[in-house]
Amino acid sequence: MSGVAKSADVRPDLDLATSLFATLGRITRQGRGIVRDSYGAGEQAAHDLMRSTAQAIGLEVSIDAIGNLSMTLPGSDRRAKHIIVGSHLDSVPQGGNYDGAAGVVAGLAAVSALKTAGLRLPFDVAVMGIRAEESAWFDVPYIGSGGAFGLLDPACLGVARSDNGRTLDATLRERGFDPQAIRERRRLHDPACIRAYLELHIEQGPTLVARGLPAAVVAGVRGCSRFRNARCTGRYAHSGAVDRPYRSDAVAATVALLHHLESVWLRQEAAGADLVVTSGELYTDPAMHGPSKIAGETRFVIDVRSTSEATMNLMAAEAREAAERIGREYRVRFDLGGTADSPAAEMDQRLRRKLMTLLEQPFEMPSGAGHDAVVFARLGVPTAMIFVRNEHGSHNPEEAMAIGDFAVGTQALLQLLMDFPL
Repeated sequence: MSGVAKSADVRPDLDLATSLFATLGRITRQGRGIVRDSYGAGEQAAHDLMRSTAQAIGLEVSIDAIGNLSMTLPGSDRRAKHIIVGSHLDSVPQGGNYDGAAGVVAGLAAVSALKTAGLRLPFDVAVMGIRAEESAWFDVPYIGSGGAFGLLDPACLGVARSDNGRTLDATLRERGFDPQAIRERRRLHDPACIRAYLELHIEQGPTLVARGLPAAVVAGVRGCSRFRNARCTGRYAHSGAVDRPYRSDAVAATVALLHHLESVWLRQEAAGADLVVTSGELYTDPAMHGPSKIAGETRFVIDVRSTSEATMNLMAAEAREAAERIGREYRVRFDLGGTADSPAAEMDQRLRRKLMTLLEQPFEMPSGAGHDAVVFARLGVPTAMIFVRNEHGSHNPEEAMAIGDFAVGTQALLQLLMDFPL
């Protein structure tokens, strides 16, 4: 590393970060929340802001065929493998200002500090604004990062956007991008040329708030095995006229199944497994149910998440076995259907250990939500994530990340760049 400043004296450009967060909020707020729609006007406004900021800093700017933005601070060896610091710039409808965007702002705050200090690293650092991480708009996960490496099924181009019905293919063309890159599974970036991928993100749950910690190292990203269209079929009957031995109560059977999975979860947790189990949808047919009826049908979701794919597979198998047994006991029929799966990803152990030494209050935890980091990690790119404390969860307008907490996470990111384990 060349330059006159000592790495210990270099601090993230928090003035730049504060300005970017304020501008992002102003230009993409609609009503109470933030709307940075994937490949829409909101996401494009965020990309335009980051690009103009990068150009003002003096970074090299490029945009790939599907719209991913790279803002590069050149290193002393342009042929060396480079580091990507990135995250997404889209949001869910009526989301918050920090989910995703904090990672891109952190990258710009870090490279701005390096440039101001006159420090030149031995490798390029590219801050990446990744497209369309949220699946709320096209129901396709990781469009930007997956598409960058030729990993998307070309059938995704026919998926319609949730609000206006335009296909991903048409939307890409309207934005001036090239859907043919996805159709051909073309690699727009070479993972063999990437030294590491680093992502700062707000925590999307309450752990850091509850523990009073400003930041954490992410150990891994939980995968998901989800029974999206589970169903229990029993028999409608009068609530007062049918004794228990003669009932085929779909609600009672479904509750029994979910209670059983909760008990297995508790046992797995006691044994040290990483696991969460959720039924975020559970309902009867409003055209048929009634206060004096035994319900003859339920529809529900079982969402299983873990950093261990073996644990997810175990729970999926447990759900199927229990559905058969409980179905017989309650005289109903369960049809869980197939699972929609997304893989787990472990973060690089060497980078995790290094980041733990860079936090004054070191703490490590899993991420329960998916991130673009999963794509890079699954490709074999050394990958690390930093969580920053955030009040009120995410995917809602109440996201509240303090700039002081952001500074702690971004300082660790900056120090990692300056003292990267080669």
